[in-house]
Amino acid sequence: MDSEILRLAEPAPKVSAPPVASSDAELVAFYRRHRLSLVRFAVLLLGDQETAEDVVQDVFTRLHGKWRPGVTTIAYVRTCVLNGSRSILRRRAVVLRRVEPVAGLADSAETAALIGESRREVLLALARLPRRQREALVMRYYLDLSDAEIAEVMRVRQSTVRSMTARALARLLRELGDNA
Repeated sequence: MDSEILRLAEPAPKVSAPPVASSDAELVAFYRRHRLSLVRFAVLLLGDQETAEDVVQDVFTRLHGKWRPGVTTIAYVRTCVLNGSRSILRRRAVVLRRVEPVAGLADSAETAALIGESRREVLLALARLPRRQREALVMRYYLDLSDAEIAEVMRVRQSTVRSMTARALARLLRELGDNA
């Protein structure tokens, strides 16, 4: 009986986590290094942080089994985030076609406090741009990608990126007028 009590009083043996494969560790490091910029990219495309985080998480979840260190590039991951964001936007468009449109934006007080009026106008004008023009502008001026990198992510020619960006900027300037 005493030996049972002594045995129960002994600390339990430590259970270590299963060893992490080197490719998993590299994926984790890649995730930590690029997650924030990818979420910001998706937020600008979707206008919703929670959904943007979900898109990025889904991309990395799908990458887990396919991850090849040195082969999988940030351009590929950005393309995956872009495609995931497009899917969400398509689903939203279908829902909006079936529901009566609501006048104005339904923003929280926190959002209104965080985003100044001029920034809000720019974001609204950005949201009114055609999808591909908006994507090109976000990648060019927010992610600071070159035309070649944007072309790789969007799978178009560099000249197409330049024309989309120029048209988007011209339209933004027209819409914002004196506020720009």
